[in-house]
Amino acid sequence: MTTSGTITADAAGTWTLGDLPVHRIGLGAMRLTGSAAFHLGTPSDRDRSIAVLRRAVELGVNHIDTAAFYFSALRSANELINTALAPYPDDLVLVTKVGPHRTYTGEWGTSARPDELRGHVEENLRQLGRDHLDVVNLRRMGQESIAEHFGALAELREAGLIRHLGVSNVEPRHLAEARAIAPVVCVQNRYALDAPRSPATDDLLRICGDLGIAFVPYYAVAGEGKEHGASDAHGEDVRAVARAHGVSPVQVRIAWTLHQGPHVLAIPGTGDPDHLADNVAAGALRLTDEERGRLDGTRHRIR
Repeated sequence: MTTSGTITADAAGTWTLGDLPVHRIGLGAMRLTGSAAFHLGTPSDRDRSIAVLRRAVELGVNHIDTAAFYFSALRSANELINTALAPYPDDLVLVTKVGPHRTYTGEWGTSARPDELRGHVEENLRQLGRDHLDVVNLRRMGQESIAEHFGALAELREAGLIRHLGVSNVEPRHLAEARAIAPVVCVQNRYALDAPRSPATDDLLRICGDLGIAFVPYYAVAGEGKEHGASDAHGEDVRAVARAHGVSPVQVRIAWTLHQGPHVLAIPGTGDPDHLADNVAAGALRLTDEERGRLDGTRHRIR
């Protein structure tokens, strides 16, 4: 926290991605491009998105999650990050992902082939103005095996284009498959208080903790809103805990996410400076055992 009382990202604690320390609350860049992800909704106000990124760094955020395919009709998340933050702070960790493919008109194509992944990595490098990428997640697009795709990224790691590797949208068997090829520093899976329970993802949460791998939920705040952003459909248990602490339901959801383990990182996305400050402040919210049990019970009732 700063001396002025402003809550900063260090209040959430720290985790290390490989050899890169990050505060456990970061920023997801997808929402910077507009009122909804990709070509949906209204494009963002460019100056406002740049202001959000600069304010995030001021608040101690040093972990930004992005991707070359995070673009809307008029905005590119990577370009906004480059414009707002380059030359980058020494402690800033930019995490990107590859696997999904979009055409320049915004249409989704098939999953990238292993031999196409170098081009996708180089596209991220160009857009971000970097010589190497700190962390690249392979986003699984339904493949039974990720060995060939992950192996292609491992070769790029050996070539110096990537520092660390992660996987996304995977099951425990995929994580094991990847770890047999190269070290894995993070797993990104859908995980939220109101998300349908997945035994595989629950197992991954535990396995990552045992192995010292970061578990990074996506849609932890948006929930069922997914790429459209967070809704106001919060259950009464969430609202009651929020009232008890004098915070918003969204802050309770972020705090619940961080309470799932010291290896769990939060990357809530926003294009609103006020929401950004609230999200960062959620890293200082400490839930009681009773509150955690109440929220966990809510999750068990979700179908």
